Amino acid sequence: MTLPEQGPLQLLAQPSYEAGEPEYVYVALANGEWHGSHLYPKTAEDSAHALAIVADAAQDTVAERLWQAWPLCVEHNLGMHTRDVEGLLSWWCAGRRSGGGPGHICAAVGALDTF
Repeated sequence: MTLPEQGPLQLLAQPSYEAGEPEYVYVALANGEWHGSHLYPKTAEDSAHALAIVADAAQDTVAERLWQAWPLCVEHNLGMHTRDVEGLLSWWCAGRRSGGGPGHICAAVGALDTF
């Protein structure tokens, strides 16, 4: 689940400016627009780290290109941020629940469609 009115986010490869170097890969909107730095090739060596980098890049692209927070907690209508919770990268909301406590986990990164 990303932005239904925009289409799914994508990984977009652009040729390097230097001969012999790998392509630059960005997290882009469905229309190909992106924001921020490219993902570094060594990111893929650690899948947990790669997931965090891609999630943060996706959030940066959406916020900067569409001028809106993403993803939003449906309970509080607040933008969420990634947080490692017992080894699982999750989307965390700072909104308080009626039972108390500061913030809550909404969904694992990659599982917003179950939220």
